[in-house]
Amino acid sequence: MTYRAPVREAGLRAALRSVVHRQYRHIEAVSELSFDLQAGEVVGFIGPNGAGKTTTMKILSGILHPTVGEARVLGHVPWRRQHEYLKQIALVRGSQPIGGPAELTVMDSLRYQQLLYEVPKPEFRANLDELVELLDLSSLLDRQVRALSLGERMRAGLAITLVYRPKVLFLDEPTIGLDVTASASLRRFIAEYAVQSGATVLLTSHYLADVEALCRRVILIEHSRVRYDGDFASLDYFDRDGNR
Repeated sequence: MTYRAPVREAGLRAALRSVVHRQYRHIEAVSELSFDLQAGEVVGFIGPNGAGKTTTMKILSGILHPTVGEARVLGHVPWRRQHEYLKQIALVRGSQPIGGPAELTVMDSLRYQQLLYEVPKPEFRANLDELVELLDLSSLLDRQVRALSLGERMRAGLAITLVYRPKVLFLDEPTIGLDVTASASLRRFIAEYAVQSGATVLLTSHYLADVEALCRRVILIEHSRVRYDGDFASLDYFDRDGNR
């Protein structure tokens, strides 16, 4: 995956010149990246900032179209964004756990997901009851999304994402900005959800505690290439604070 980014010198003259004669440089975000995930695996996807983790997540979830290469998830080409594919996967980003209008209540957002993903009413009610209990959401259902704290948004965002039971879950920094208690609760929920649902989970996080608690297997990338793929216990590249 290669991006074309505009560049210019500092100053007003350079800014004006760039209006009619814009220059670009090419940024290689992901290159020669190859891995396979098995059904039901929970895999940590780690590496330094700028390594290509989020770009890879966006490609696999169909948000980005790669400039070269191929990928298949559940037998589908992600960037074709076929309805049947999108109904089976989910991308949860810690920086933006809930999309859509912030004026909606959490319950409104959940019902919208039910309609969008065509979840039958009995299945929706059963899934909702389970998620409300596991994520302690009963007091949040009637509140507007805009009024939620970051931790509350993350819990509500997970429920909104999981109410249609995706088979593949991409988690991009799910505990970012959360306190220790909220992070631990979220990790417990993800672990329990993976066991109960049999979903395949690809998790990226700079917090090694997340990876250690959830993943037996880790894929480490650096400079957009895989540097390690194996057991977490055998990984001796980062210390527990994420430093090399």
